[in-house]
Amino acid sequence: MNKKTDDALPDLPLMHLDQQMCFALYSANLALHKVYRTLLAQLGLTYPQYLVMLVLWERDGVTVSEIGERLFLDSATLTPLLKRLESAGLLSRRRAAADERQVMITLTDAGRGLRAQAQSVPEAVACAAACSTEQLNGIKQQLELLRSNLLKKG
Repeated sequence: MNKKTDDALPDLPLMHLDQQMCFALYSANLALHKVYRTLLAQLGLTYPQYLVMLVLWERDGVTVSEIGERLFLDSATLTPLLKRLESAGLLSRRRAAADERQVMITLTDAGRGLRAQAQSVPEAVACAAACSTEQLNGIKQQLELLRSNLLKKG
């Protein structure tokens, strides 16, 4: 008798790796990060730094907590990111005059200038994904709905 055969677990198709939504999201995220890493290296940014810059390009002069809310990150994670971006000359951090507990984040001229170079990133990602704009928007909307529903439960 083969011990391995005797101890085999019954097949449960829902427990197969390829049936797991979490793995599909995880592996797609890995592939997406690989594309972004290549594109963002040309800008001297990491993916998390790029996300911070996107927030600031939308609205300059925000607090650390506002950035954290947008990116679902806490200040302990954000602070080192912001320090590296400040060291790179892309943003400045200063205490708010009205409330010194708050740190205001503003773009430098170099940070504002980087936006023009970064404009090609979304199109390059779409091209790498080989999806139409409509398809990508549909995927994004479904992921946003999924996130919203999961946050309600969590």
